[in-house]
Amino acid sequence: MLPPFPCLVCSGGFPRSSAVAPRVGAWLLAWGAAVLLHGAAANHSGKDTNCSEIILIQEIVKDGFHRDLMIRVKLGTNIENAQTCKVLIKYHLPKGLYVDPYELASLQEHNVTEAMIIQDTVDLEAPDYLSEEFDVLVYAKSDSQCSECFRTILPIHCRYHQPEEKEERAFVVVKNPELFVSCHNDFPSRNCWKQSDVDAPCSVRNRHICQWSNVKYKSVNQNVILQVPVGLRVHCLFVCVITLLVTILCSGLILRAIFKHGHFSL
Repeated sequence: MLPPFPCLVCSGGFPRSSAVAPRVGAWLLAWGAAVLLHGAAANHSGKDTNCSEIILIQEIVKDGFHRDLMIRVKLGTNIENAQTCKVLIKYHLPKGLYVDPYELASLQEHNVTEAMIIQDTVDLEAPDYLSEEFDVLVYAKSDSQCSECFRTILPIHCRYHQPEEKEERAFVVVKNPELFVSCHNDFPSRNCWKQSDVDAPCSVRNRHICQWSNVKYKSVNQNVILQVPVGLRVHCLFVCVITLLVTILCSGLILRAIFKHGHFSL
């Protein structure tokens, strides 16, 4: 609230000028200071209004050992020309998960997913206890149904775990990723999100280095948790015996078919 402007008309007529001057000066100073403070508060409030939150949504689809991680990023309703921006998501995957580089290459060829594994080799057959954590960069694409939205899909696969004594399942936690934004135009609201600048490849096809802004965001789900089936130790002997018998039976059938229908020449 602004202080009221001083009333120069008093009850009973006008006061003397010698008494009015100091009082009017003090009121003018107070009123001017209040106007300046009110204007600064309004400007600060307007700036906060423009700083809309970035929202990141993660969702796991499919069951079993082969899943899809669907990611959607919304830059904010106050961002104009958001389609001139690029969005990069960096995941640090735990050792209980892996991404198939051959599958990524196929998806990129069909323009489905654009991702890059930051590791020389990935052992697709190694179990959980013999694997290592690694990072993967995922480039999101503009959403045709939402001007300020970006989305992508990352196929992830669960690794086998060691048998447990009692638990029939293990939990693998995918922590929230880092989010990077690179825009052709320097929007004023981008200063609200910016934490630091980093260098990273512009895209999977374009390995030139671009400058990305590491930005803060609001995550709808804090972490993604996957349940992985795990065998029990008490079943080890039974499983080994059955596997051996099935292997011997199938080998015998194959040999029988070879000798019966095969053509041998000396």
